[in-house]
Amino acid sequence: MALYYKLAEKINKLKNSFNSIPADRKKILNEFSDYISNKVKDGKEVNLTFICTHNSRRSHISQIWAQTAAEYYGIPNIKCFSGGTEATAFNPRAVKALRKAGFKIEKKYDSDNPVYNVYYSDDREPIECFSKVYSDKYNPQKNFAAIMTCSDADENCPVVFGAEARFPIRYDDPKEFDGTELEEAKYDERVEQIGREMLFVFSNFSI
Repeated sequence: MALYYKLAEKINKLKNSFNSIPADRKKILNEFSDYISNKVKDGKEVNLTFICTHNSRRSHISQIWAQTAAEYYGIPNIKCFSGGTEATAFNPRAVKALRKAGFKIEKKYDSDNPVYNVYYSDDREPIECFSKVYSDKYNPQKNFAAIMTCSDADENCPVVFGAEARFPIRYDDPKEFDGTELEEAKYDERVEQIGREMLFVFSNFSI
């Protein structure tokens, strides 16, 4: 698989900064990694649904990076999804930050809730991204892991129906900086943090 050059550079940078991940974060990331590893070693399909309240920023960024990391490390049978407790739209600021990191993103359908194709390589099918509730029929309905990427969704969804495992991997919301001089830097920071941690997860076991 040939990654886009800019994205490959970004991945190399992030791989070299795993030691910046705090110990308490590594603990939950290792638990997530163990779940994936055990499923893969048993020859089972691994469905991962990343959940945030509006399915507009952190959950999409996590879905995209997790799928990319799985492909990068050659981990088979990984399918990544995202959803929210309500649907809004994939935020254009997040789209911009992901493009800046090296992903190729094309708008497939234009609407109040656009559908995007996200590419990390011309050798692979794109990741289709649009905002949806986590229980949408597009997503797996059972035998999936729910990864809670924001505190609101984690606290307000005591039960994620159909999930066989749940991991609270929360990220600060870059939305807090929308319209400020720090907006671009904070979106870049969140894209890098999520990328670093998803790469760490999939680098953490062998098949």
